[in-house]
Amino acid sequence: MTGTMNGTPKKELPAEPLLVAEDVVVEYPAKGWRKPPFRVLKGVSITIGAGETLGLVGESGSGKTTLGRAVLGLVPVASGTVRYRGEVISGLGAKERRALSDDIQVVFQDPYTSLNPAMTVTDILSEPLRVAGTSRAEAEKRVRDLLDQVRLPADAGERLPREFSGGQRQRIAIARALSRDPKVIVCDEPVSALDLSTQARVLDLFVEIQERTGVAYLFVTHDLSVVRHISHRVAVMSDGEIVETGDAATVTTTPQHPYTQRLLLAAPVPDPGRQAERRAERQRLAAAMAADTSAHTSVTASTSGERA
Repeated sequence: MTGTMNGTPKKELPAEPLLVAEDVVVEYPAKGWRKPPFRVLKGVSITIGAGETLGLVGESGSGKTTLGRAVLGLVPVASGTVRYRGEVISGLGAKERRALSDDIQVVFQDPYTSLNPAMTVTDILSEPLRVAGTSRAEAEKRVRDLLDQVRLPADAGERLPREFSGGQRQRIAIARALSRDPKVIVCDEPVSALDLSTQARVLDLFVEIQERTGVAYLFVTHDLSVVRHISHRVAVMSDGEIVETGDAATVTTTPQHPYTQRLLLAAPVPDPGRQAERRAERQRLAAAMAADTSAHTSVTASTSGERA
């Protein structure tokens, strides 16, 4: 697969997927006596190749974060499978999952809550290395290398997370994810809490790390401009289903599905006239989608009644 990212040609990606989610269903228990479970994911399928970024985009509540958590083994998969290098990893026990953490890591949305406020940065970054049996001297050497990779000063290791800005804390979280040389990183809205200029720098850092290490990203976000900047391919999720997928440049500029078109129109523009036109078009698409859903529900109910 070829294309462009940040204005530069993308490298060819291997045909064999590194990570595959196939017909994944995730359900949460519903409140109330004997109520059926709430289905969050409704048979979702994605593939990610080595060194590839798949941008997973959708509104809040669309199920995109739940898919990332299913890949990480943080929520149970009711049906379907998640495979890594051909091996089924959905349903693994705690011990097997810990062993897999060398290969699959995560960067969360809020770096401050994911970093222990009582530990120095060196302790935070060396902890997963020491758990894996790395000596203290080797771990400290690795920490210095990680800080350099994420463009933080060497003395950052002796400081606490509260002494850093939001963008710097996210760099620490990225360094921690990189500490075990993973092959896949699930990035759950990693720049949504940052201002625009900091977002751009952190996104460039993600791209630079990928070009250097060959790590693959599942990049979860609600922002089409973010996935356009960083992704090779984009999958758009709505109501627990993938509604559109394809090359990032195509999906983020000339989307085919009305839901993706609405997401694109939701991005603000500086021209008040154009903004008003985009708002009107977005409302028209929302009304059309609601009418289609209503018609589909009526047909389904009618068919069910005839069969009864």
